[in-house]
Amino acid sequence: MPTISRDEVAHLAKLARLAVTDEELDVFAGQLDQILDAVAKVGQVADQEIPPTSHAVPLTNVFREDVVKPSLSQQQALSGAPAEEEGRFRVPRILGEEQ
Repeated sequence: MPTISRDEVAHLAKLARLAVTDEELDVFAGQLDQILDAVAKVGQVADQEIPPTSHAVPLTNVFREDVVKPSLSQQQALSGAPAEEEGRFRVPRILGEEQ
């Protein structure tokens, strides 16, 4: 059973640049102990015959058929635009000349 001391927690807090109180050191030591125990249990169950996984269930992408359907013409799409230029929507410039 792994145990972590208050000094180790204080060292970790210092490395992480965290300011912790003495009471927090005791609490964090207990919490980190529980985490290390849980990880140790998982390590005991892990077996070479069991492949590592990132998800419990297989993931598959669902694709639909790419079917051409009637749509708006270029003129129809641009008919409601406040401004157009060379068959495209004209939008205000948002970047300065330095870009």
